Amino acid sequence: MAIAISLNQQALEQLDLKPALAAMDALLANPSGEPNLSFEIDYPREETDPRELSEIAEVRLWFVRLDAAYPWLPLYLDWQGGELARYVAMLIPHQFHPTEGIQYNPESLEIWVMAKVFVLHAWLGQQGISGNARLKAMTQMLGYELDDAFFAIL
Repeated sequence: MAIAISLNQQALEQLDLKPALAAMDALLANPSGEPNLSFEIDYPREETDPRELSEIAEVRLWFVRLDAAYPWLPLYLDWQGGELARYVAMLIPHQFHPTEGIQYNPESLEIWVMAKVFVLHAWLGQQGISGNARLKAMTQMLGYELDDAFFAIL
């Protein structure tokens, strides 16, 4: 099930999560599903503004609030469509290189990935969902390999 959350300047600047609530309700109604969640962001910029959306403080802050409210959200993003990478860029310091793409701060990314693994592992368990494979796939998308033995100690 594909879900797109449309965000405009007003919602972003007012930290209004209402545009995301229907999608969150749908995801929570079927937590074992694997929808392809994406964001459609309409944030006007000057033509001479070279910043990516993830470099705009108002946009990043909205995503920080969303992540705090729904820490399980990365599991439901359209990973193949680049939504996981874009979502993480909203939360992790990075640089954008035209030829190499997003280059995350390595230490920040490592801390974020491990914190997410701990939160998501617990959340999936609470939902009665076996999610080690999903967690391993998510971390692989970000360049990390988790061994099955790691999950045994959780």
